[in-house]
Amino acid sequence: MSNQPHISSMKVLEILRGSRNINLPEHHLKTLQDCPNIIQQVTQTITLLETLNHSREASALTDILALCSQPPELGGLGVHENDKITVDQESEILFLTSAWLEALNSADRTISPPTPLPVRPIGRRGMTLSEKIFAFHDIAKTGWVAPGDLIQVDVDWIIASEASWSGMERTYNLLGKPGIFRNDRFWLAGDHVVDPRVNKIPKVRALIDASERAKRVFKMTEYQGMNVRLNMVLQCERANGMAQYTILHTEFYRERIQPGMIAIGSDSHTCSSGALGALAIGLGAADVTLPLVTGKTWFKVPESVNIRLVGSPRPGIGGKDTILYILQQLKRNTVAADRIVEFTGPGVRHLSCDARFAICNMTTEFGGITGIFIPDQLTQSYINKRHLQKYKNASIYFQPDDDANYAETYEIDLSNVRSFIARYPNPDDVVPVSDIDNLVLDGCFIGACTTSEEDLILGALVLAQALNLGWKPIPRGKRKVVPGSLPILHRLRELGLAQFYEDSGFEIGVPGCSYCVGMSADQAAPGEVWLSSQNRNFENRMGKGSIGHLASAATVAASSFDMKVRDPHELLKNIDLDRWNQLRGVSSSPGVYSSPDSIAYVEPSSHPVELCNSREDDFKLPPSSVISTANELPMVGKIHRLGDFIDTDALAPAEFLMNMKTKEISGSHCLQYTHPEFRQRVKDGFNVVVAGKAFGCGSSREQAVMALLGCGVQCVIADSFAFIFQRNMPNLGLLGITMHDPAFFEVARDGEDISIDFSGKTITVSGMHFAFELSQMERELFQCGGIASAFQKFGNRLFEKMTAPKNISRKSDRVMDQGDKVGLQW
Repeated sequence: MSNQPHISSMKVLEILRGSRNINLPEHHLKTLQDCPNIIQQVTQTITLLETLNHSREASALTDILALCSQPPELGGLGVHENDKITVDQESEILFLTSAWLEALNSADRTISPPTPLPVRPIGRRGMTLSEKIFAFHDIAKTGWVAPGDLIQVDVDWIIASEASWSGMERTYNLLGKPGIFRNDRFWLAGDHVVDPRVNKIPKVRALIDASERAKRVFKMTEYQGMNVRLNMVLQCERANGMAQYTILHTEFYRERIQPGMIAIGSDSHTCSSGALGALAIGLGAADVTLPLVTGKTWFKVPESVNIRLVGSPRPGIGGKDTILYILQQLKRNTVAADRIVEFTGPGVRHLSCDARFAICNMTTEFGGITGIFIPDQLTQSYINKRHLQKYKNASIYFQPDDDANYAETYEIDLSNVRSFIARYPNPDDVVPVSDIDNLVLDGCFIGACTTSEEDLILGALVLAQALNLGWKPIPRGKRKVVPGSLPILHRLRELGLAQFYEDSGFEIGVPGCSYCVGMSADQAAPGEVWLSSQNRNFENRMGKGSIGHLASAATVAASSFDMKVRDPHELLKNIDLDRWNQLRGVSSSPGVYSSPDSIAYVEPSSHPVELCNSREDDFKLPPSSVISTANELPMVGKIHRLGDFIDTDALAPAEFLMNMKTKEISGSHCLQYTHPEFRQRVKDGFNVVVAGKAFGCGSSREQAVMALLGCGVQCVIADSFAFIFQRNMPNLGLLGITMHDPAFFEVARDGEDISIDFSGKTITVSGMHFAFELSQMERELFQCGGIASAFQKFGNRLFEKMTAPKNISRKSDRVMDQGDKVGLQW
C-alpha cells in the first residue's frame, strides 16, 4: 500500500502530460507522492497548476473534485479526500481526469463564434429569437437569416437516450467510427428501457453496455450512467440498490443547457430546453449522429409563430395546464406545424422555469419544431444556482426585435387556464376536468419528462391536503410516481414530500419514462383506463390496448384517492402559497423578474466566411462522389390510402423497438395494431402511401421510416409531414413528397395506379398529372440511399457538396452581403 500514492500520482501526471503536454517540475513530484490518496493528489495538482499559470487545467480538475464530492444520487462519486479510496473509485477518478482534460482539447479545436454585438446593426432585418440563435451559429456568419434560408450551423450539444443511441451507434459504425466533435458536449442518459427490474435481460443489458462503451470510447465527461448506486436515504426498495440517474431531458435542462445555445437531440422532446432560451431541436438518430461527429448540421430556417401570453394564472395552475389550454384553443399540427413556437408577452413573468419547461416539452404535441422562451432574469437566476461554473458562463441572451416578422401571432390569456384533461387518444381534445368528473380509473401515473420538480412538489402538497381532510386511498387501482431524476427524488425525500406520496398509496419508481412510453417494466394492461401527467395519449402509448388521458400532476394526485377523475381546485385553494413558492424557489412577486435592464441582450455579429474553408482533406473526394444527374426511370406502383395524423408510435410500436435492428425486422411490425392489413397489402403491390396531415407525428424514432422501407413502401405522399419524420425520410433513403393540391387527393384513391417521374417532377394518377417539388438536398440524399452513404462519399463536406449550386464554381459559393446570398441551395 505504501507505493499506491506514488503509482496513482504518476498516472495523474501521465494523463496531464499526454493530454495537455504539461510536465510538472521534478521538485514538485515529492509533494504529490506524499499525498495519501488520489483525491488529495488531484487537490495538490490543482495548486501546482495554478502556481504555474495553467488555470484551465486547474479548473478542469476542480470540476472533477466537485463531481467526486457529490453523492451518487446527485450525479457524483460520493468520495472525499479523507476517505479510503477503492480501486474502482480510483479508476473512475483517473478516467474523469483523462476525460475532462481531453475536453480542453475538444474546446481548443472548436472555432469560437464572433463576439456578439451590443446593438442591432443599422439596416439589418428584424429577427425573431430563434432566427437570432440560428444567425449566431450560422457557419457563414452573415449576421442574419430569414425563413427559407438553407444554412449550416455549429451545434453546442448532442443528447441521446440509451434507446436512440442504439440506432446512432449503428450509424456511427457505418460512418467508419470517425470520432466525435466534442467529448464534453454529448449527453447520454438511460430512461426509455433501462430499469432495475429488467436490466439483466440480455436486450436491455446490451443497451446499457452500448452506452457504457460510448462513455469509454469517447471519454465522455457527461455521463452519470445507468447503474447509479442509491443512497439508503432514498429508500427505493424495488430498485435493489441500483437505479438510472435521470430522464434524458430533466438534468440536461436543470444543469447543462444555457441560453443562446443550439442542442440537437435524438428525441422529440428535446424541445424542453427551450424553457431557458436555447434552440433545442429533436431529430432522428441518423440525423443526430452526423452533428455528433462533425459538430454541425443543416436547417432550412423555419418560420416562427408568436404565442403571446397575457394575464396571470390562478394559484396552482402551471405549465402543464397552460400547454393543454393552448392545444385546446389552437389545436395540434395547425399554426405550429413546421414552425418554431416563441412564447412571449407580459404573462411570461408569472411562469417559473419549470412551468416553461412543461410548455416547451409539449410543443412537439402542439406540432411545432420546438418551443422557446425569451431568457430573462428568472432564467439567469435559475442558471446561477447550478453546481459547476462551466454551465453558467456560456450563456448568450437574445430577444426578438420589435419588428420581427412572425408568420402568425396569437394571444393566450393565462387567467383562463384551469385544470384540464386531454382525452384519449388526442392531445388536443382538451376539456375542463369538471366535464368528466367521476370517470372511473384503473391507474394514476405522475411522471415522465414533462412532469418537472415543481409539478411533483405541487402533487405532494395536493396529497397532503387530502390526507389532512381524512381522505384514504381505496384498495383498487395502481398508483405510481416517477421523479425525473435522482436529484429531484433526493430533494423530495429531504423535504418530507415523498412521504405524502407513499401515505397516499403511490409506489415511488426510479427515474425513467415508465408508463409514458410503455416499452419497459411499466406497461398499462389492455383495457385499463389511466390518468397520467405524461405528454402523449396516443393509442397503445402506455401499453397495448390501454387508454390514457392527460392531466397535470395536481389533477392526477386529487383523482388517485377514489380512482375517479376529480378537479383539484378545492385542494389547491387551501395550499399555503408562501410555502409553495418557497419550496419551488420562486418569488411571490413575479414583477422582480421583469426589469428590462437586468439582462444584457446582444445581437449576432457578422463575419462572412467562405463555405469552403474547411480542412484541405475535406475536399479530396473519390471519383464516385459525383452524384448522377441522369434521368431516372419513373417509379410506379399502386396507392395505399391512409388518413391524418399517422404517428410514429403506430408505425413502429414501442414494445418492438429494441428488436428493430434492421429495416426488415422493423417492417414486420409496421402499423401492426392500427392497420393490421397494411403489411400484406404493400407486399401485394400497394407500395405508394398517400396520406393526409402530419404524417409521422409523435416520437422521433427513425424506426418508423425503417418500418415503411422494410415493408416495401417506395414512396409516401402526404398533405404534410411532421418535421422530424420529414428529415428522417431522405436521411434513411425513403422518398417523401408533400402534395397540397386537393384535386390530387380526390383522384388518388386506394388501389389506383400511380407513376412518379423524377426528371419531370410529375405524378400521374387516373390520367391526370400533378407537379411536385423535391429539394436538391432531399433528391440527392434519396439518390445516395441515405445520409450514411452520403457521408461515406463526401465526408464532412457532404452538405456543401449536395447543396452546391449547379454550374457555379465553389469559390463563388459564399455569402456576399445581405442582398446577395449565394450559398447552400435547398
